[in-house]
Amino acid sequence: MLPAPDLPIPSDEAPVRQLAGFAGRLAAVLSVGLSLYALYWVLFVVQPQVYRVSFLLVALVLSFLLFPLRRGDLRGVSGFDWALVAAAVVTLAWPLVDFNAFIYRAADPRPIDLVLGSVAILLVLEATRRSVGAILPVTAVVFLMYAYAGPSFDRIGLPLLAHRGYNIDRLIGTLYMTLEGVFGVPLDVAATYIILFTIYGAVLEYSGAGGFFINWALAAMGRSRSGAGPGRTVTLAGFLLGTVSGSGVATTVMLGSVSWPLLKRAGYKPETGGAILSAAGIGALLSPPTLGAAAFLIAEFLRISYLQVLVMATIPTILYYLSIFLMIEADSRRLGTRPAPADAPGLWELTRTYWYHFSSLAAIAVLMVMGLSAFRAVFWATALAFALSFVRRETALTPRRLLTALRAGGSGVLGVSGTTATAGIIVGVVTLTGLGLKIAGIIVSLAGGHLFLTVAYSAVAVWLLGLAVPVTASYIIAAVMVAPALVQAGVPEVAAHMFIFYYAVLSEVSPPTALSPFAAAAITGGNPFTTMMLTWKYTLPAFLVPFVFTLSREGLGVLLQAPAREIVSASLTAAIGVGALAGGFGGWIRRAASAPERVALVASGLLLFYAARWADVAGLTITVVVVFLHFARQPRVSDV
Repeated sequence: MLPAPDLPIPSDEAPVRQLAGFAGRLAAVLSVGLSLYALYWVLFVVQPQVYRVSFLLVALVLSFLLFPLRRGDLRGVSGFDWALVAAAVVTLAWPLVDFNAFIYRAADPRPIDLVLGSVAILLVLEATRRSVGAILPVTAVVFLMYAYAGPSFDRIGLPLLAHRGYNIDRLIGTLYMTLEGVFGVPLDVAATYIILFTIYGAVLEYSGAGGFFINWALAAMGRSRSGAGPGRTVTLAGFLLGTVSGSGVATTVMLGSVSWPLLKRAGYKPETGGAILSAAGIGALLSPPTLGAAAFLIAEFLRISYLQVLVMATIPTILYYLSIFLMIEADSRRLGTRPAPADAPGLWELTRTYWYHFSSLAAIAVLMVMGLSAFRAVFWATALAFALSFVRRETALTPRRLLTALRAGGSGVLGVSGTTATAGIIVGVVTLTGLGLKIAGIIVSLAGGHLFLTVAYSAVAVWLLGLAVPVTASYIIAAVMVAPALVQAGVPEVAAHMFIFYYAVLSEVSPPTALSPFAAAAITGGNPFTTMMLTWKYTLPAFLVPFVFTLSREGLGVLLQAPAREIVSASLTAAIGVGALAGGFGGWIRRAASAPERVALVASGLLLFYAARWADVAGLTITVVVVFLHFARQPRVSDV
């Protein structure tokens, strides 16, 4: 059994300082306190404005303590950092101290409100820059400038983007003094859903569940006689770890540190091994019950339960992992990898000994089916994971280990807190200026009213957005600017938001930037660009799944939002389409596929992704014919 880590769980945020002395004790107390505050919120009533403001106050203080001014400079807290901490306390304590009067003067803010509000916005932007980089804060500044300079666009020949313009009073009143800006829905999701699932993941991780999931996957598939066995093992382990971490980079790093030696023994090249690790890791953003942070936002934007989001994500998640499994199978056979027996206990022994690590995962789904909210479901699942950790001495969450888990849970949400607060600024500006509907109109106009072109342009827009900002921010911005275009074109609202979610996630693997493949390449020693391109190949069929449920009403079956017959038909043909694409891109069926066979399989896979009877019949016919002819032809010596 792999032990629980002593270091913080890896993330895709900037490196944090390892503080000692007073600063270290303060950061530890605030991190644990933030986790306990979130757990308290589940059981007791706290006014939304009070909770969001106080949550962000603690998150900003921790951000300035833990994230340095310049990346790589991990020395102690400077005087400037302490000044920012003090400013965060003052600017965010003010709405709480003057609460009763503060909330009623948003339309007519006092000078002190304007000063403190301006400073608070600058602090949010700086905290976000430190934790996730400069691009998102710069984007927010551009939006603020757009809000102020609205009439100027008419004068420079861009009347579609012009608006009345808003002065500093109106901007601060909206963004700082209401729940429509910094303290809006995005931050609310971070302060409720995301931190609770982060705490849950930390409790599982520090009770040894991460190590158990990797060992369980090794025991389940690592003894396969196929050369693809090690690749399958990593994929299954990635799915199981993803239920804990909810982070693509974190899962990739955790997988790579344990599984790369296994892949190396099997004969995988560093680039191929890195691609397998990162493709499995990125699946963490699609793996129930945690999914990625953006999935919680879907529930809030659409005002549906998180259980409904999980239900809609089920089939696309299965198709994603099916794609990876089949691609790995094809590459393993083509590259001639060999079995690499895993040095792990037997599957039955592991399951019998550590079965309880699965219990809390099942409890989340069961409790939500019973009618509990996602908040209470994950709260009680966390309590269950804590209680069951004492089944065995080596996994018991002793007071010290529990405090470490709570600390990891609190600090693990800092980057998302800054991201969502900054995204709230952007959403506030978009709402105030009506920019979302204008952008939607431009997309629909460029597409000429054609559904396919609207969907394709929307995919490109979300992809490009995802290259610049984190997945969570990418989804939030696209939800208010791109989703309306899809809805105008006739795409159901739930399908539009799920489409944006998946393309925001898949931007993590798209050239020219991809964090998980770069992290995997650092572990395997492979070429980062080659690793990224191979990862893109493994996940490519997943890029087409969102088209299934947006291009036709029948495709909603993939989201389990259709009659049973359409669910079975759409899901089955999409799965066959994934297989066809895997054969075409992977170049292997029973033996190496010829060039015409590969082209025909790719064409049939594309047809099968369009949920219409004629396309299904054509795609199935081509697939059957290609496979029949492939099995019938005599193999060349090089194919044997």
